[in-house]
Amino acid sequence: MSYVFPSPSTPAIPVRGRAELFPVHRIYCVGRNYEDHAKEMGHSGREAPFFFMKPADAVLVAAEGQVVNMPYPTLTSNLHHEIELVIAIGKGGQNIAVADAAAHIFGYAVGLDMTRRDLQNDMKKLGRPWCIGKGFDHSAPIGTITVADQVPAIGQASIVLQVNGVDRQRSNIAKLIWNISETIAQLSLAWSLQPGDLLFTGTPEGVGAVVRGDLLEGGVEGLDPLRVRMT
Repeated sequence: MSYVFPSPSTPAIPVRGRAELFPVHRIYCVGRNYEDHAKEMGHSGREAPFFFMKPADAVLVAAEGQVVNMPYPTLTSNLHHEIELVIAIGKGGQNIAVADAAAHIFGYAVGLDMTRRDLQNDMKKLGRPWCIGKGFDHSAPIGTITVADQVPAIGQASIVLQVNGVDRQRSNIAKLIWNISETIAQLSLAWSLQPGDLLFTGTPEGVGAVVRGDLLEGGVEGLDPLRVRMT
């Protein structure tokens, strides 16, 4: 089969200790999945989880031990960081039971859901989709994936983001409103999950703006850290 132009390459993420790469199919994100973050965004309580998406090629991959450069995006003067645990799906499925969800996980990584907050807020006021605020180029920085069985206690892991060496976000995965298995189960009701899907599970409180020159260092206990320099 021939194409009218060369077929784009598949975005892919390194896997700790393995030569093979993880090919990215889709990127799903959960909104307001930590109670204190929901409150700082003007909401409260255990709402049903809701999802939005980023393009697969929005991933900005930071190899182990490296600092990856992220260009400051266009059309914004209020770019926010959101540190998140990312689930890498290794087995597809639909209508997945909570009890079965763990069997669909290939591994985990540290990710950032970078957000053009001013544009997102404008869209909210107008009742329009958030795509321009969430799904822009390089909006999903991500670190190396660690295979799931290497981090059996991920559900109680600490999560942190520092900007220029100063804490901005610090919490624990145990504080997720919808835990890892519940989130996968809910997502699979709306979409048929595929190997290669990524699921950004939500961010804790403390989101804030970054500017050119800032160094973002994100971590989840047991996973390779993520380091991003704004340029």
